[in-house]
Amino acid sequence: MKSQQIDNLASDELAAHLVILGFDGPKLPTEVGYWLKKGLAGVALFKRNIVDRNQVRSLCDQIYEAAYPIVPIISVDQEGGRVQRLRGLLTEVPPSAKMGDDQYYWGKTIGQGLAELGFNLDFAPVLDVHTNPANPIIGDRAFSQDPQKVAVLALEFLAGLKSTGVKGCGKHFPGHGDANKDSHLELPVLELTQDVLFQRELVPFKAAIDAGIEMIMTAHCMLKAIDPTYIATLSKILLTDILRNRLGFEGCIITDDLGMAGISKGYTMQQITAYGLDAGIDLFLHCGAALEGIAVIENLQRLIETSEESRALAIKAAQRVEAFRFGLQRFSYS
Repeated sequence: MKSQQIDNLASDELAAHLVILGFDGPKLPTEVGYWLKKGLAGVALFKRNIVDRNQVRSLCDQIYEAAYPIVPIISVDQEGGRVQRLRGLLTEVPPSAKMGDDQYYWGKTIGQGLAELGFNLDFAPVLDVHTNPANPIIGDRAFSQDPQKVAVLALEFLAGLKSTGVKGCGKHFPGHGDANKDSHLELPVLELTQDVLFQRELVPFKAAIDAGIEMIMTAHCMLKAIDPTYIATLSKILLTDILRNRLGFEGCIITDDLGMAGISKGYTMQQITAYGLDAGIDLFLHCGAALEGIAVIENLQRLIETSEESRALAIKAAQRVEAFRFGLQRFSYS
């Protein structure tokens, strides 16, 4: 879609371009199909959507057809170890910390499996540095405790993944490795200075950016020394001033799941969309039931209709989303 076409999108279509939805069950819901025709950025699939290989291929084909002629994002969390939404359908992969020197191989193995089923985006690699042994959510999902080693190994994994045509997404910016709480359940507060942030947590992200990574996912964490007001997902200091301006990232910034308690307990959806758009979010990810996620589109639509500044920000975000989707492959086997 050309820039001029994005400028002229209706408010509901423009809002849809900025959202990835999850949904329940093994079939594409009518309401998700409707929004795909309106330009919905894509969908995220989970174990609850999976029956067997043929069903997954059929579902992905339905998603592609609903969005035609635009290729939608069809995404999944397939890291290895604990996080394998397609366990039982694809090759079992060890956690990042136990891949040895075979990161390229495992990235390629995951990518080949995802492409065979119809997925074109994997929410991996993890770029967090595992610095807190008490971290309840990262642990062996991180490649290492050494930021330089994380950078090298994660980029090997990403190269293997990309060799199959499947795109990757680095996560969780600006680093979730030092957290002592699970952001699925509550908001972690990280006691990091700006010096530590740049010398440790941001090292793998900077390396990934320099290597051309096209998407980065935020963390629902609070870094009080950096931004005492907003969590990372909603922080203009972290996303625009640091990620965009200081680290030079020009790709898509996507939220972690907006249904997680780390963000949903502290903010309304109206606040999340308003603060997120202003902070620099391009894609709002809602992995819950589709009818819950549609509230994200509706709130973005209201912002776009009532504020010229919000519409301008939404257009810029949609342009980045379209640039990302322009390079997506359609993997179809029907």
